[in-house]
Amino acid sequence: MTYPPRLALAESGEAGDLAAYLGRQLRWDRAAAARLQADGEVVAVFTRPARFDVLAVRPCRLREPATLDVTVSAGELLESIDTDAADAPTVAVPGQVTGPSWAGLLPPRGGWRVEAELPAERVRGAAAAVVGEFRERRERLTPEQSTREALDALAEEIWSRPLPGTPLPLRAVHAAHALGMLRAAEPVAVLSRGAWLRLRTPLGSTAVRRRDAGAPGLGLSVTPL
Repeated sequence: MTYPPRLALAESGEAGDLAAYLGRQLRWDRAAAARLQADGEVVAVFTRPARFDVLAVRPCRLREPATLDVTVSAGELLESIDTDAADAPTVAVPGQVTGPSWAGLLPPRGGWRVEAELPAERVRGAAAAVVGEFRERRERLTPEQSTREALDALAEEIWSRPLPGTPLPLRAVHAAHALGMLRAAEPVAVLSRGAWLRLRTPLGSTAVRRRDAGAPGLGLSVTPL
């Protein structure tokens, strides 16, 4: 399939936000992949923050419609963002790579049901509270107790809790916070469709499959940000 060699972004702010998103993603995994999907005037950039057991997507508006579905290196994608022309920023589409397993199981595009709508401040507060709890409890461990297994168990306990008043596990909130998706003042929404749960913010979404749906675990982060 032939893909457009370059995507024309709607404005310079789109380029800067995409670069920030990819930069945060690459902090966990320098070899991360990104799947790009476009069918019109928006390109969706999917990534999987390492060890969060979450998929993330950052939509970017395009100045020119495009059709695209390709998996690329996230690092190469970041390097290909051209912000020099402030009025006409572009992204060169890197060469296709062999996609990781998560890239073949993306959240559905439509048919979502709203489970809850929440103030952004409340969700940011929940993220900060559990990050603070993790740090506090980790600091109470002796060097002998602070093993990888113990930290993984602590992370599993904390990030698997639901966001109060919703079925969404806090690992999806933690990932959204770490990727900079909770900076906007507008409310956020918790959505569901079948086996999927999703946190939708003005700056992107994080999505998880319910564990009772038979989805394989991907591990959890033990490094709060």
